[in-house]
Amino acid sequence: MATTRGRPRRIAAASSGQGTAVDITNAAAQLFCTIGYGSTSTHRIAEAAGIRQASIYHYFAGKHEILLELLLGTVQPSLLVAQRLLDSTEPAPARLWALCVSDVRLLSSGPVNLGSLYLLPELADPRLAEFHSRRQHLRAAYAVLVADCPGVPADPEGRAADLVLALVESVILRRREEPVVDVRDLAPRIADAALRTLALDQATVESARSRGTGLIDPS
Repeated sequence: MATTRGRPRRIAAASSGQGTAVDITNAAAQLFCTIGYGSTSTHRIAEAAGIRQASIYHYFAGKHEILLELLLGTVQPSLLVAQRLLDSTEPAPARLWALCVSDVRLLSSGPVNLGSLYLLPELADPRLAEFHSRRQHLRAAYAVLVADCPGVPADPEGRAADLVLALVESVILRRREEPVVDVRDLAPRIADAALRTLALDQATVESARSRGTGLIDPS
């Protein structure tokens, strides 16, 4: 994980204006998502970030830790939203709809498609266990909200939640084909579709959209 230590840069100022660690992750994100993780060296990351290669190791233990930082950024914000929604007293369909929209927005944000990192073969690296753990916690939150929706059959294995999560994460493949997506239109559509996979009727879906919008975009 990034630390506050650092060494002088090769260039005068951080290109992001947010510090060297952010410049490193930004540069790595661009490279990982274009030429691939395996083809990206720390030397190339340092060059893109405008720093000395040795300086990377004052912020990250290695390339794998930069990848972990990027992956955590695709799940941790959704975990925080999920916890707030789990604590809400709004109907479960509205809370599930809101989580779907929030998650799609997160996966659609930023200049590069960080969700595509989920497709890397290197994701099996045990050093990325923290990401897998947090993603499982997010999956569990989806499962709780799915189970609380009226009329949804008991599903101990969480297959319905997996289907909902798969629909949410379909935006990753969409961004690979269409890098710039209209998330304002797409996110609600995906959330609606997710609720329909649970066989919720149209009135419930429409109510979930109305009430769920207020949960993530309060007026």
